Amino acid sequence: MTHVAIEAVIMAPLLVVQILLFPFVASAMTSYWDNASRDVALQEAASQMGSTIQQLYLSLNRMEVSAGNITHASTFPTEVASHPYTAAGSLRTSLKSDSSKILFLNLTLQDVGNKATIQVSLGPNVQWNEGSIFYSSSPNASIKVQKRVDGILLFSFG
Repeated sequence: MTHVAIEAVIMAPLLVVQILLFPFVASAMTSYWDNASRDVALQEAASQMGSTIQQLYLSLNRMEVSAGNITHASTFPTEVASHPYTAAGSLRTSLKSDSSKILFLNLTLQDVGNKATIQVSLGPNVQWNEGSIFYSSSPNASIKVQKRVDGILLFSFG
């Protein structure tokens, strides 16, 4: 009989701790998984946007393409993990001696704050409108490119 009493004294607090601890651990694990899945989805959107900008650069950086303005309507998702997002870019000169430029795209999920960054390699004849911001929920979301007569390509978000 003493074994039953000792087991009850030992097991009762352990059961209470498990009842209190299990929901907390399950909630923390679910929150971590949700956050990680939003990061992956946002990084995928950033990759798609970077790839589109690089393709626009490669398409327009040719002698056969005359000067003018090009607007690429957004084909990007309006929401990532059920949240709208914004994107901003900044252009920096590469550390290599070829004077190519690297575009850093920073995407941020609104309301939750997840962030993703991607780098896009472009040529030396690129400029970026630092003040332009891409709003995924905007009906006018686009990427604009102005090709000048001197061959400079000015990129911005519309």
